[in-house]
Amino acid sequence: MDALTNAELAPEDLSFFQALSSSTRTDLLRNAVVHGVDSGTVLFEQGDVPTFQHVTLSGSAQLFGRSTGGREVLIETVRAPDLIIPAAVVTGAPYLMRARVPEPSRFVLIHATVFRAAVDRDPVLAHAVIGSLAQQFRRMVRQIKNLKLRSSTLRVGCYVLALSKRQGTLDRALLPYEKTLIASELGITRESFSRALSKLESCGIKVEGQTIAIRDRERLALQCAADPLIDGPDADGLAETSAGLS
Repeated sequence: MDALTNAELAPEDLSFFQALSSSTRTDLLRNAVVHGVDSGTVLFEQGDVPTFQHVTLSGSAQLFGRSTGGREVLIETVRAPDLIIPAAVVTGAPYLMRARVPEPSRFVLIHATVFRAAVDRDPVLAHAVIGSLAQQFRRMVRQIKNLKLRSSTLRVGCYVLALSKRQGTLDRALLPYEKTLIASELGITRESFSRALSKLESCGIKVEGQTIAIRDRERLALQCAADPLIDGPDADGLAETSAGLS
């Protein structure tokens, strides 16, 4: 970790901080650090009490839930420039999820007590935190609707379409993680994930290892029946606009 100052933040790093007053920004960053980590790094464990507010500068963090029996599932992925579980930080409550980094990433770590004090006194920062919480809440609601209102095959199809759009390659999608992990995010088993991909081959896809070629995007989008209230423009991860899916 390296000590952080205002001057050391690149312009692209300032999206979360730029609306804050200079005094609040200085207070937050005075004892903060920038943390560059490799793939596989665990940021914190489920049940830990937050000591830092993590601000994602680049890369992402995956949030996992674990049962008492040790079963672990991927809940969601937080990408730059979002906050990681601010609800736990602002309340001082234990994390309900574990955070693990799937790719080389950078974070600003702000002491939790400093962050809470700044939220209490600065309405602009409080508004930014509320905005982050609102986006995360909407992502969770969309995810729940995706899980409860769609079959496993439709979930997989919408995942492939959204992933290809996010990667900027509308004719193909490169699976970013191993299939067991993706399946857990979609609420299915690896075997169900593979079966869904096989079913979708009749709709214009072809699986080639970790790459899924999309040969007939319009047909696939029609078969998946994209819903703008699940796949709307303010969503992340699986959620994309229905127009963008076609």
